[in-house]
Amino acid sequence: MAVPTPSSLAEPAASARDPLPFAVVALGLTQITAWGTSYYCLGVLASPIAADTGWTRSLVYFGFTLALLAMGAVSAWTGRAIDRYGARAIMTLGTVLVSAGLVALACVRTEAHYLAVWAFLGVGMRLCLYDAAFAALVQVVPSRGRLAISYLTLFGAFASTVFWVVGHFLNETVGWRQTLMLFAAINLIVCLPLNWLGLSRREPPDLPEDAARAGAKPQGKPLAGRSRALAMVLFALVMSLNAFVFGVVTVQLVPLLEAAGLATAAAVWVASMKGFAQFGGRVVEIVFGRKLHAITVARIAIGVLPVSFALLLVAQGNVHVILAFTLLMGASQGVITIVRGAVPLALFGTNGYGAVLGVLATPILIMNAAAPTLLAIVIDRWGWHSAQVMLVAASAASWIAMEIMSRWYQRRAK
Repeated sequence: MAVPTPSSLAEPAASARDPLPFAVVALGLTQITAWGTSYYCLGVLASPIAADTGWTRSLVYFGFTLALLAMGAVSAWTGRAIDRYGARAIMTLGTVLVSAGLVALACVRTEAHYLAVWAFLGVGMRLCLYDAAFAALVQVVPSRGRLAISYLTLFGAFASTVFWVVGHFLNETVGWRQTLMLFAAINLIVCLPLNWLGLSRREPPDLPEDAARAGAKPQGKPLAGRSRALAMVLFALVMSLNAFVFGVVTVQLVPLLEAAGLATAAAVWVASMKGFAQFGGRVVEIVFGRKLHAITVARIAIGVLPVSFALLLVAQGNVHVILAFTLLMGASQGVITIVRGAVPLALFGTNGYGAVLGVLATPILIMNAAAPTLLAIVIDRWGWHSAQVMLVAASAASWIAMEIMSRWYQRRAK
């Protein structure tokens, strides 16, 4: 019978003190709730709002565009505030603002008030959605930030799936205004305590070495000076081009599939596969990608994107080809969400990580906001085929920018 050593007896205690599992689960639940009740709420409530108020659908969706612009406007400030005051306080404040915004949205009677409330909601969302959550996890477990980010994104894949169903049921039962009131209450009941308690502990300095390095390949020394500035510019360019593509996909995937030749029912069914593909892509990244440098994972995920949109361009109504596009694009999007947090962590380290994400998120959010309108202009003038060519070009440009960044980084490392 083996005699327990002091180190072996200390391992369970160290494991119990490890904040990673609790922080990931707590933030996972808050991300499902916050994304589903705010960012994705118009997915099921836009039509009821337009029908009840008599406003145009374009005005209803323009509110969401204003929210994205507001998120971009406060992004850099939010990143600095997270570094200065801690993600725990900022995300808790964000939950309060989102809940207040949802209550105000349920009470609006005029178009001006509706748009103003969405701008207010955008501020709250920036304080408590992914970029803030990524920074929070890096503050809690700096030695395993990338792994924690990967696990967290598994939860986020279910936000629209869960709350589109919940929102549809509540709207049919009590109407859209009461649904938003209930969404506000859910935010306070679920997100407020979990954001506060889930981020209450930090990684202990005496965490066992195997746990501290689990899933993390050394990424090299953080960049500094001109190299840091150039890397930020290159990565912002890569992610902004991606933001254009996914800004379109987020709101116009079903019409895009219809333009490729599918009937509406088939387009809705195929579009629903994107969420499963996102989840699958993130699982593959966790299992296999953790042994690769974050830039290598980014090259693979971004390189898949133009291939997928090329398939859509030549599909000509073939449901199997269009399904292949949806699965490849969804898997790519799922991994790119991880890349958005993992690459800055690998390149710039944990110091000032919140501020880095804040600066990088600004052009991404602005491009997200502008993308649907820009594509609509192309569609109105030149048709859906030209719009599909534009998406291929944007995704290819993102891949080229990623390759340029990768080659520059490799040369610098040598």
